[in-house]
Order: sequence, then C-alpha cells, then structure tokens
Amino acid sequence: MTHFKTVVAAVILVMGMAGTVMGKTEVSQRSGGKLPDGAAVEIYTLKSDKMEVQVMNYGGYVLSIKVPDKNGKIADVVLGFDEPSGYYAANHAKGNPFFGALIGRYGNRIAHAKFMLDGKEYTLTKNDGDNTLHGGPNGFHSQLWTGQIVPDGVELKYLSKDGEEGYPGDLSVTVKYTLVGSELKIDYAASTDKDTVLNLTNHSYFNLSGQGNGTILGDELKINASRFTPVDSGLIPTGELKPVAGTPFDFTKPHTVGERISANDEQLRLGHNGYDHNFVLDGKGMREVAEVYDPASGRVLTVTSDQPGVQFYSANFLDGSIKGKSGVGYPKNAALCLETQHFPDSPNHPDFPTTELKPGEKFHSATVFRFSTR
Repeated sequence: MTHFKTVVAAVILVMGMAGTVMGKTEVSQRSGGKLPDGAAVEIYTLKSDKMEVQVMNYGGYVLSIKVPDKNGKIADVVLGFDEPSGYYAANHAKGNPFFGALIGRYGNRIAHAKFMLDGKEYTLTKNDGDNTLHGGPNGFHSQLWTGQIVPDGVELKYLSKDGEEGYPGDLSVTVKYTLVGSELKIDYAASTDKDTVLNLTNHSYFNLSGQGNGTILGDELKINASRFTPVDSGLIPTGELKPVAGTPFDFTKPHTVGERISANDEQLRLGHNGYDHNFVLDGKGMREVAEVYDPASGRVLTVTSDQPGVQFYSANFLDGSIKGKSGVGYPKNAALCLETQHFPDSPNHPDFPTTELKPGEKFHSATVFRFSTR
C-alpha cells in the first residue's frame, strides 16, 4: 500500500512538472539587421501556450501581438511595420504615429516645451507645434536599448544622459516585457542623479479584429474613469478635471467607440474629431482600468495598471497614407491606444499627480494587457 501511494505521488508530481513546462514561456532572440545609422537591431520573441509577442531593442517597440479569436484563428492585433527600417523611417518623418513605441522621458505633451523644476526653467525640444510630444523627436522611441533575455521575457536598459532633449539628470531606465499565459506585463523602473520629471508608457495601437482589418468604431469600450482632463486647441490640459457623466466621454459602462464620436462636442472637435484625451482613473494601485471587446472576433483586451491616468486615442490622425504591415494603408480609426500614464503636462500643473523623480528614489510602475475571448 505504501509503495502504491509512493508511485501515485510520483506520477502526480511528474504530471505537475509537465504542466509547468508546457505552460512556460519560450523566449528567443534573432538579429533584425542594421538600421541606416548602423545600429544593430535585436528582435525578441515571447511565446506562451496562449499567444506570441515580438519586441525590438530599437525604441523598445512592441512589433506584434498574435492572439486567437473566438474560433481559434490567430491574428496580429497591433499596427506597425514589417521591418525595423519602417520604424526608423517613421521616427525621422513628419507625423510619426509611434506604433508600439516605448515612450519617455515624458509621455504625451508638455506645453510650450517648457517646465519649471526647483525654481529653474527647462526648455525641451519641440516636435508638436509649440509643444513637446512623447519625449521629443529623439525620445526613448528612437534610442537603442540594451536587451537581455530574462525568465518569461526580455529586459531593456537605457541610460538617458543629463540634458537629453532638454531633460535634467542622468536617468537610468529598465523596462521589462514578460509574457505569462495570456498576459503581457510591462514593468517600468527608473532612478536619477538629479531632480527630473518622468512619464513612461507604451504606445501600442490595438485592432482586435486584426491589424489592417477595418476600424475600431464597433469595438465596445469600458474605461473605469469618472473624470477626464479637457484640452485646449493644442491638446494641452486646461487643468480642469471634468466629470464624464452626460458627455461622450462616459465609458464607465461599455459603449462602442463610434457611438458618440461624431457628436456635437467641442472636446471631440479639438481631438481632431475623435478621442485623444487623458482619463482620470478611479481607484489606486493595480486595478482594472479599461476593457475593449470586439464583437466581430470575440477578442477581449483587459488593461490593468497602477497609473493615475490613461490616454484613450482613437487614431484620428491616421488617414491611410501610412503603409503598415503587408503594405496596408491604415485609415482613420484603424486602431485605438490605451496609454497608461500620468497626466499630460503635469510639470506645469501643480494640482496634478506629481511626475517628479528625485535622487535616491526608485520609480516603478506596471501595466498588464490581458487577452481573452467571449
């Protein structure tokens, strides 16, 4: 009897170990060639038993996310380009869409490309009219990161030197992409040797029907935010935290993206006839902040984060002129972005959650993109 119990226990142990191995994420690395400036590109593939993700060391881009629909059919659900050279070209052209980019030092906009810190005014590089956008033209999205394979993913490191794009302090940044099952997690960490400001995010464009397949106007969206930050004509927050109730910005219950996008609303007009606004998320700590459901494919994207805001962008600036994967032109509303973040222009709004980082402090933030079907 004792021998039988021992054998059964051993079988259960082996079965458990086999399940662990089967569920483990495979991570591989390959060369992505060289960019026009001679930089060597490395592409990392993260593959679980549920989905596959590709990440590039140049700009920290998420190149692809392949997930099944309700019938098990696999599709790539993020916009982008076929080759690394496409991202490089976009970074050196007007109207960069930032497809899948790792954004920093400061995600979103800073008004007039200036801010005050410790009584000193810092002037940044302008790349959005009179403002700076997503860290400037040579922000983190256009830098070569050092990559290293880690359990279930890849870790990218970059040292942003004091004065880069006008920002103060040597900033050491580590961003880790890990894939476990159907969850892609992005961990951001940073430290500085001088007082600075920081707002890190990822700029993936999601189309749950598959990239290049129609628009996201029929997607059902829920955002757990009872307020948003209205903007001026330069898409800079006015400073008001406005309730979403009674406006086209109320996604506290699911609405299709296209349901109210053409409403007679000044904020929608300022957003280039669509959504390009920061939502003030309810609650604190790691919590569910948004969910997207595509009835056509049955795919569901759930976003969890510890950040105070999320920028919902309905790709209003796309017009079909940018040719993406397989040469497909991406039209207006071809995807949506849910950029977890601190609020835009926070350094110029003392009432907003602070984005200051001081020497000795350790910045850490996390966002999880979970995929499922219904």
